[in-house]
Amino acid sequence: MTTYADLKARVRERMTRTGETYTAARAALLAEPPPPHAPRADTEPPPPRAPRADTEPPPLRALVVETDLAADRAVATFVDGDRLRSIPTRRRPRAAVLMHLLLRFERGREYAEREVNALLATAHEDVASLRRELVDYRWLQRADGVYRVADELPERFPAEAQEVPSDEVARFARVPRHRG
Repeated sequence: MTTYADLKARVRERMTRTGETYTAARAALLAEPPPPHAPRADTEPPPPRAPRADTEPPPLRALVVETDLAADRAVATFVDGDRLRSIPTRRRPRAAVLMHLLLRFERGREYAEREVNALLATAHEDVASLRRELVDYRWLQRADGVYRVADELPERFPAEAQEVPSDEVARFARVPRHRG
């Protein structure tokens, strides 16, 4: 039996409590540190071991698949080189493709609307839809006609969290920082 055998039960409990989907509840639980395990009364807990890099199992977060494979498939399906074949109509693939397009921007840099349009036009003709979706997901922030990549990821509502890739944090971390 694994150390995290009660994970499914904790996910189900969180689903009932918060109304989240299984995936969203599981992701939220995996983002938290694992709960402390109470030692059994009939046994003495083993002494703590010093971690060894070659044999120590990865922490719980590393057990989660490092990339969202469905998001990677969506990008592979809809992106051909630097261009989009089409804008996905389904929300999950669209969010994955938008995160892929976000890599064209730099965090910490301000963009005029025409610059955002020029960057997105290299991917697809419908720049207004792409720009609007990036702002709606709060990956791009708009104020007085100036656009910036968000400094940090926004808090997601359960319904919204179902749409974005499960590895949104890792994908967002790949957005380059402005050097200037």
